[in-house]
Amino acid sequence: MTFNVRLQATGQQFSATADQTLLQAAEAAGIALANSCRNGTCRTCMTHMSEGQVAYRMEWPGLLKEEKEEGWVLPCVAYAASDITLSGQAV
Repeated sequence: MTFNVRLQATGQQFSATADQTLLQAAEAAGIALANSCRNGTCRTCMTHMSEGQVAYRMEWPGLLKEEKEEGWVLPCVAYAASDITLSGQAV
């Protein structure tokens, strides 16, 4: 499956398949997002998701339970599970 991801701050959009992280999908579309560790621990890429759903392939992706409930995501380890709107912006 392929999902549409929109960066609310810039209006940029890219497609993400269910088998690539949001960061990988952005890079494949030529959009650079802030990142560092690429394994969900440094939180450099942390951004707010205002719409949509993501899935993680690890139980502890570096976010507090409350942060997840508030809509924060880590694009370096998050996989699209629907169309998504992120409030973050490209660097």
